[in-house]
Amino acid sequence: MLKRRSILGLILLVVASGTACNESRRIGVVPKSEDPVFWQIVRAGTLAAADEGGVEIDWEGPAEETDYSTQIEIVERMISSGVDGLVVAPTNATRLARVVEQAVEAGIPVTIFDSAIRSDRYVSFVATNNYSAGITAGKRMGEALDGKGKVAVVKMVRGSASTTQRELGFEDALKEFPDVEIVAERFCQAQWQTAIEVTQEMLSEHEDLSGIFASAEPATLGAAKGLKERGLADAVKLVGFDFSDQLETDLKDGVIDALVVQDPFFIGQTAVNTIVAKLNGETPDKVVQSPSRLVTVEDLSKPEIDALLHPDLNTESN
Repeated sequence: MLKRRSILGLILLVVASGTACNESRRIGVVPKSEDPVFWQIVRAGTLAAADEGGVEIDWEGPAEETDYSTQIEIVERMISSGVDGLVVAPTNATRLARVVEQAVEAGIPVTIFDSAIRSDRYVSFVATNNYSAGITAGKRMGEALDGKGKVAVVKMVRGSASTTQRELGFEDALKEFPDVEIVAERFCQAQWQTAIEVTQEMLSEHEDLSGIFASAEPATLGAAKGLKERGLADAVKLVGFDFSDQLETDLKDGVIDALVVQDPFFIGQTAVNTIVAKLNGETPDKVVQSPSRLVTVEDLSKPEIDALLHPDLNTESN
């Protein structure tokens, strides 16, 4: 009888273990915000990875990229809810560091994506090489201006590592063009409406402006609209960053000279894949760089560019 009971207990233990293993794991994904097209495509990538890896995604971000405190609260709430892993795009490299380390101390693996953080306690860092992408934008600007002119920069948010690196890369690339001078810079706080205002301020202050660089989607949208409202789309070269339907229209209409585009689907998908791999006992690469490329109006007809710019966003959520 004792032997039979021992066998029965072993069977029940195996069944219970199997049930536990089959329970779906939850990965919290915290973007910088939820509104711009960039983040919508990132979300589609995370959901594709979730389908492949058999996990659930808890997706939540702040309404604004400047709302550091809300993003910290979201991460803290996900830690308390017992997610199995976290994927975080820090709105600020310094302010998010402590809460990310809290997650690690609680035994929750974290991958950082899109924008760097001032900590090395993460599984992987998945992002565009933003400095290199800024170099690409700067070279395009210098060539578009035939090596001479005055340029303004519509920046995003102070303390955002990703856009700061783009802006630095842009400035460094222009060193190859000694007759191209940056004469004005303004932050738009990740708001396209503010980007319109600061663009028009800089146009008023520098009537001989030849070019504008905008370092992310909201900045590019606002800069393009600001140029159109002033009737200066033909006179000022705009090199922007990221992609949306409106930016595509502005590129076709000649308002935008060129866009540096990322692969947000790849970034979201890969970031979740690294956490799934970690939970499965694997060791993902510490750094995964996503490609970026310059897109001009002539490139829009290329099939590979069309696939990059128009991914399927209809991935079903878990």
